[in-house]
Amino acid sequence: MLKEVELYLSPHQALQKNNFLNYIVQDSDIKKESIKDFHVLKKAVDARKRPVKIYFKFLIFIDELPSVEEEQVLFRNVSDKRKVHIIGCGPAGLFAALEFIKAGIKPIIFERGKKISERKIDIAQLNSLHLLNDDSNYCFGEGGAGTFSDGKLYTRSKKKGDIQSILKTFVDHGASTEILYDASPHIGTDVLPRVIISIRETILKYGGEIHFNSKLTDIEIRNNAVKAIVINNTESYDVKALVLATGHSARDIYYLLHKKGVFLEPKAFALGVRAEHPQELINSIQYHCKDYDRMLPPAQYKLVEQVNGRGVFSFCMCPGGIIVPSATAQNEIVVNGMSNSKRNSPFANAGIVVQINTDDNLGFKESGPLHLLSFQESIEKKCFAEKKSSQTAPAQRMVDFVKGKLSTSLPDTSYNPGVKSMMLENILPPFIGVSLKKAFVAFDKKMRGYFTNESILIATESRTSSPVRITRNNESYEHIQVKRLYPCGEGSGYAGGITSSAVDGINCAKAVIGGFNS
Repeated sequence: MLKEVELYLSPHQALQKNNFLNYIVQDSDIKKESIKDFHVLKKAVDARKRPVKIYFKFLIFIDELPSVEEEQVLFRNVSDKRKVHIIGCGPAGLFAALEFIKAGIKPIIFERGKKISERKIDIAQLNSLHLLNDDSNYCFGEGGAGTFSDGKLYTRSKKKGDIQSILKTFVDHGASTEILYDASPHIGTDVLPRVIISIRETILKYGGEIHFNSKLTDIEIRNNAVKAIVINNTESYDVKALVLATGHSARDIYYLLHKKGVFLEPKAFALGVRAEHPQELINSIQYHCKDYDRMLPPAQYKLVEQVNGRGVFSFCMCPGGIIVPSATAQNEIVVNGMSNSKRNSPFANAGIVVQINTDDNLGFKESGPLHLLSFQESIEKKCFAEKKSSQTAPAQRMVDFVKGKLSTSLPDTSYNPGVKSMMLENILPPFIGVSLKKAFVAFDKKMRGYFTNESILIATESRTSSPVRITRNNESYEHIQVKRLYPCGEGSGYAGGITSSAVDGINCAKAVIGGFNS
């Protein structure tokens, strides 16, 4: 017999895993001797009232043991099998590759960036020396942008795929089992690289190929179908199916496709700043007291406000995190957030961004499918031009920003390349600045104490999602115009985040497999 039991435990009790059985017996009518096993189904912080509790849902096995599932051989050696080519080694590309191997098809991945061990060196130089490698940075390289930007696995795409199987794949490759039941699953930047390396080793073990420092530079299209690709301007490969999983920051791919006459369309996205507070302040706000239980995890928040019919919302909130430089080209400033598995930084940060629609009048003449991409790029370059120093980011205290006052000093920040006090309203478009100002005041009504000069705003948070969609057929995942071209992941404009990109990669691979088998 199976039964679900819900418990609300103190933070201290939540850490006593060896006592979970006793807590279950104490709070239910189930006899201890009848319980043969139990599994955690869900875990979440319940901060709606004091004292803050940790919510658990358990699956209890009464008078029976869990069935032992036979180990299935999911992968087969594909060294000499039919080939499919994948551009991009992020979650969409990696999970597509795993799906192809399961189906007996050999995936060949081309990744413009470097493998993780080499990528780490470039990221260290970016942080300390401000030296940006255009093809190896926080966005480009093995594992994609998610590898060094936190590893948050929350998604709303549960109807599009088996999220649990994706989480299990991460666990099978070294992630904590807690991601299987945590309400806000998170691997951490210190752990995720090892997980990605393990996935790479699985792909190679079963005959797949991964080529690093291999940038897609041309696509040959004949009779409305992809025939071949060119890597690094020198190596040409005939292709039967091209899975395009390049991520939302590969602008050169959008320009290449546009030049080739491939149909694209602009897609709404969001742009703003990254707001950083002391984590202690966010804890005291969210846990409703200054003397909160220190065994509680660093508090998170999610905020949204409508300002003049336009959404302003928090994005990629990183408790106990740091802000990192995420530019992918010279002469631009982009910031993002990340945190390690312990989330033990003294800072909390989140993107606070403003919705940008495809029909917005953005004040410049350019139009067409790439006009939002050009707008995004122009703001990032303006941030760089305004401060005249590589990767030093424009910043302002939150209250000063709202009051239109230059900050005479700036609080400590986790952003390693450094910040410079500037009037952000001179950098951001007026409609974004006005929306942010009104939203910050409104947010304080939802989180008393959030609107404070202890918070620093750093510009610009601009890579929330792709501003371009590579339009595809909803069922076949094939581009609506070009056959054999299968866009997926964040770069396609149909996914956002690690998990939804993995789902999209799997679904795209299944569509390709179905086409091969038909």
